[in-house]
Amino acid sequence: MLMNGFDLGVIPLLMLAMRVLAVVAFVFALVAREDAYRAAEKQSKTFWLVLLGVTVAVGFVPGMMFLQIAGLVATIVFFVDVRPALKQVSGGGGRRGGGSSSDGPYGPYNGGR
Repeated sequence: MLMNGFDLGVIPLLMLAMRVLAVVAFVFALVAREDAYRAAEKQSKTFWLVLLGVTVAVGFVPGMMFLQIAGLVATIVFFVDVRPALKQVSGGGGRRGGGSSSDGPYGPYNGGR
């Protein structure tokens, strides 16, 4: 009886969220430059495009839960490891507005003046 409640709403929503994350990761991998992967010392752009592309494709095939979970792990690895490294070597190191290297979290550091 408990699983009937999951079948009605929770599981399909989780599967949809996994698909959306995989598609977003694929688009981010597609947009990044090839040389950024080499500069960040990560696997090649082709590797990540194939891995995330297979993840997206498997997400639409019912009954492939093991591969879907493996794809979710690959998507999470891309978001927490590869994408931040790509942003850092591409000059998008987390700053909005292109601040100075002497900027702290509350504005520019002026050496106590």
